[in-house]
Amino acid sequence: MRSAVSGPRVLLKRLREVMAESLGAQERLDKIVTDIAANMVAEVCSVYVLRADNVLELFATEGLNPSAVHEASLRVGQGLVGTIASTARPLNLEEAQSHPAFAYLPETGEEIFNSFLGVPILRSGRSLGVLVVQNKSKRAYRDDEVEALETVAMVLAELIAAGELEGLNRQGTGLDLSRPVQLNGDSLTEGLGLGYVVLHEPRVVVTNLFNEDADVEIDALRSALKRLRISIDDLLERGDVATDGEHREVLEAYRMFANDRGWVRRMEEAIINGLTAEAAVEKVQSDNRARMMRQQDPYLRERLHDFDDLAYRLLRELVGKPHGPIAEEIPGDCIVVARNMGAAELLDYSSENLRGLVLEEGTPTSHVVIVARALGIPVVGQVGNIISQADIGNAIIVDGDDGIVHLRPAADVETAYAEKVRFRARRQAEFDELRELPARTIDDQDVELSINAGLAMDLPQLEQSGADGIGLFRTELQFMVASHFPRPGEQEELYREIIDTAGHRPVTFRTLDIGGDKVLPYGQAIYEENPALGWRAIRLSIDRPGLIRMQIRSLMKAAAGRNLRVMLPMVTEVREALVVRRIIDREVGILTKFGYQLPKTLKLGAMIEVPSLMWQLDELFAVVDFVSVGSNDLFQFVMASDRGNPRIASRFDPLSRAFLRLLHKIIQKAEEHDKPVTLCGEMAGRPLAAMALIGLGYRSLSMAPSSVGPVKAMVRALDVRKLSKVFLVELAKPAGDQTMREILADFADQHGIPC
Repeated sequence: MRSAVSGPRVLLKRLREVMAESLGAQERLDKIVTDIAANMVAEVCSVYVLRADNVLELFATEGLNPSAVHEASLRVGQGLVGTIASTARPLNLEEAQSHPAFAYLPETGEEIFNSFLGVPILRSGRSLGVLVVQNKSKRAYRDDEVEALETVAMVLAELIAAGELEGLNRQGTGLDLSRPVQLNGDSLTEGLGLGYVVLHEPRVVVTNLFNEDADVEIDALRSALKRLRISIDDLLERGDVATDGEHREVLEAYRMFANDRGWVRRMEEAIINGLTAEAAVEKVQSDNRARMMRQQDPYLRERLHDFDDLAYRLLRELVGKPHGPIAEEIPGDCIVVARNMGAAELLDYSSENLRGLVLEEGTPTSHVVIVARALGIPVVGQVGNIISQADIGNAIIVDGDDGIVHLRPAADVETAYAEKVRFRARRQAEFDELRELPARTIDDQDVELSINAGLAMDLPQLEQSGADGIGLFRTELQFMVASHFPRPGEQEELYREIIDTAGHRPVTFRTLDIGGDKVLPYGQAIYEENPALGWRAIRLSIDRPGLIRMQIRSLMKAAAGRNLRVMLPMVTEVREALVVRRIIDREVGILTKFGYQLPKTLKLGAMIEVPSLMWQLDELFAVVDFVSVGSNDLFQFVMASDRGNPRIASRFDPLSRAFLRLLHKIIQKAEEHDKPVTLCGEMAGRPLAAMALIGLGYRSLSMAPSSVGPVKAMVRALDVRKLSKVFLVELAKPAGDQTMREILADFADQHGIPC
């Protein structure tokens, strides 16, 4: 049976009338507290609103001293009201003054009141204020009264969010929703971005709060839930998630939550109390998000995140809104804010408008971060609760250098960052002047500077950066951003476009580095306890030879009559390179048989990223034509340090003696065998680290396009002979008072080398 609770429904009906009247903000708020007090038979009703200085100010009251309005205030965490705001939980007390958190405000005259019920005014889980009712008699308020007050608090939250109460306080301080916020995260891609917030999963703005017919709204909710459940069931029956894996586990959790009776019951109760179906979903979602923010257990937080995501899906079902942001609503300078997102989803945004990316999650190896890095977009990840604090259109600054996000920045912060951007532009102009000049040291040592790429959109940067070629073309990115497995013709077309654009400059194509944590969007996820050490890259290609045969054939056809360089990732044993040699020979025979023109030359290389190759270097150089050092993975494996783990990602230094000695051994062996070596990890793009690599003997570096200018400026100011005299001697010594980084930095300072 659907029973009506007359009190809340009558109150919401009255509030709807008040909201529709042509009133000033203070007059409207005064009427609201009067109506709440009358409806709930309370002698006091008060509204406290959170200011930008983290103080709760009394904005309206019925029953307390009227002169206390805009004069009485409490800090968050102070008193009963401050406690409610800090915990985002209601307080229901028979004798308020005996509570340990009670704080007496003499200007309010509240000492004569005993019973107290206060609820947080929540929006997206954030406390925007506190709504309180009080009585002289000692009584515990009923559950339905608590529910009614929480429902009314939601209406007040929308009033605050709409900006109607801005300017009412006499302190000259803005409200919390307009407060500048600095959030710290992890720097995932360097750079600075200034713009306006675009929520990747934009909140559905609920404008219709009050229902006319509870039965109609409950039917609408149940219909939307039915559609939501069917859509999840359909996803679970698709072939790519039909077997066990992480994707299926997430969807199974969604299905469980979508059928959770407690969740449905709370939404139906909110409707019975007078809210529309969509307002009821938003209210319960905000309550859940407030609980999520208080949770310390990562598993519980993740489950509450799932509830949060599910509520967004349900809201979109109810209002008929499409998934994702609407193109017309995206500002010219947009900063995308998301919990997480796929690489292909980022490409849906115009690169001309995109200025940065902020993720609540995200690691340096996330697919979307790899694509953002290729686009030259600054990214900050692991920014907790950014979604709940940001609103569409908020001004925002992404500092990818220091891993900081400034939301609604103060004017002086915005001015400072605008100057930093202008300074970077001036520096870039200086680097542009070096574009046509060679990367040659003072003592005439040439250094080849190439770029890392992976998509056709990277190609203009080859010319713009003045790079010598593409030292690492990540072929898997084409597979990661596509909606289906790229057909041989599509692969061939991309590879030909890359070679054509590069012209005389060399391109090194790395074969597919998928598997492990790099799951294709249309592929099957396979759970592995240690994905970085699992079934990926060359291991997967050898076990699925059709993949690499198709790719090798497409590369050879695209490079007909020209030079082709193919590189194998994650090589662990030399025999893996020999297996691919045989595959290449077979493809040469097939193409020759059918009259296809072959590449002019075909060089096969291997990436040194697995430490086991350090004891096979002689055998390796006898089999391959060149090697590339993947310093990111090699460093991770040598130091047993997960670079995606924020707690230890910066614990060990790539410029440590141990790692530099290992890199030195590789270059010494390469020189013995007269085989070229390139280093294509993040080290290569940092001027100080690049200087160390040149000191070790590396003469070919591959990096992000934006790093070519700064590294070239360093190279042209460097005297390698002077560096080697200091650097190699210090490297051979036992660890002393100075680290190798400090020694290199001192050398750069003494010789005026820009690092």
